[in-house]
Amino acid sequence: MGKLDGIKVIDLSVFLPGPMMTLMMADQGAQVIKIEPPSGDPARAMEPIEAGQSVWFRNLNRGKASLALDLKTDSGRDRLWDLIDDADVFVEGFRPGAMKRLGFDYEAVAARNPRIVYCSISAFGQSGPMAHHPGHDMVVQALSGFLSVNDVPGARPAVPGVPSADMAAGLTALSAVLMAIIGREKSGRGDYVDCAMFDSLLPWCAHIAGEAIAGGDPPVSASQRSLGGAAFYQVYATKDGRLVALGGREPKFVANLLNALGRPDLIPLGEAPAGEAQALLRDYLAEQFAARTRDEWIAWFADKDVAFAPVLDFREALSQPHVADRGLLVDADGAHQIAPAIRFAHSDQWTPRAAPALGQDN
Repeated sequence: MGKLDGIKVIDLSVFLPGPMMTLMMADQGAQVIKIEPPSGDPARAMEPIEAGQSVWFRNLNRGKASLALDLKTDSGRDRLWDLIDDADVFVEGFRPGAMKRLGFDYEAVAARNPRIVYCSISAFGQSGPMAHHPGHDMVVQALSGFLSVNDVPGARPAVPGVPSADMAAGLTALSAVLMAIIGREKSGRGDYVDCAMFDSLLPWCAHIAGEAIAGGDPPVSASQRSLGGAAFYQVYATKDGRLVALGGREPKFVANLLNALGRPDLIPLGEAPAGEAQALLRDYLAEQFAARTRDEWIAWFADKDVAFAPVLDFREALSQPHVADRGLLVDADGAHQIAPAIRFAHSDQWTPRAAPALGQDN
């Protein structure tokens, strides 16, 4: 039994934010019906292909049904209306105005099914001067300020390694939809969720952009404790050209490492303000880390209580015993899937379900 058994979700979204949201619902037992255009979700064609399917597509659409409908035809629209009649949730990720042109905007859908929770996911929301501005994750990160601090001091920002705006929107949309379902139990009526990637990502800057939030200057990475200005929140190169990271600035970690290195005199620098005041400590640690290989440092840190980690690539990360022990990567007949992060003590053990072929449930 899943926590969302009995919840029926109509999902018109493609690519990442919407499918990720409805994947989490499907993993918990919701009946998710993926409505695809006759050409299919573009993610189906994204390489690499394993066991006959895109790894991307499978990991975001397992356990869902697939209907291929042309919503520009009467038959396609009629089929969708039939599905809407007893649905609990409706998810779409088109640009603002597209659903109204198709005749499936919230007002029309709620008039037919007042209990439905309707969620629109877009880059900048359904209203405001940016509503119709095109863009995927990096455009949102650029306009929200996040890309500006995805940099190395003195260099331009790098293309983000994590689609934070996409993922923030998926998580925010899921939370909002579940809140609306709970609220429906009291009111008897569904609701409309206008979930913007921009809006969803912006609260994530509270710990780094405090001055800007308060009307002051923007953060500069070189002087920020979490963005590159702190010696104990930093990436260092090792003798063999690989990388390690220190990821904890607490005084106990500073003391533990510097005492172990025989430099207790530098401990006050680790507690100094981030930026130039810690430059000497950063230089010292860079020199130390450059004297041994990455694996030598892994062995050296094994009995030290310090927030240290080697910088792993994804192949190394997914091969760790920790991943296997917690069952985070599952091989089902040659089809690999990342297991759900949401787990409950009193639910059945999760087993992966297949992702649908295009239109297999027509």
